[in-house]
Amino acid sequence: MPNRSKNNLVPEAKQALESMKYEIANELGVNLKQGYNGDLTSREAGYIGGQMVKRMIEQAQRQMSGR
Repeated sequence: MPNRSKNNLVPEAKQALESMKYEIANELGVNLKQGYNGDLTSREAGYIGGQMVKRMIEQAQRQMSGR
């Protein structure tokens, strides 16, 4: 079983993901605040995460196709 740690493999990516999260939440009209967001519904949190994954896949596909 792999040894998992809380160390980020690419520390610079953390800020980019945080920015993306807030950008997407804003676009979706979800009130996301700094720190704890326990008042979000599972649907809202899942939708934000799903949109983040969708964008990351789209970016990777563009990079692979050379666009």
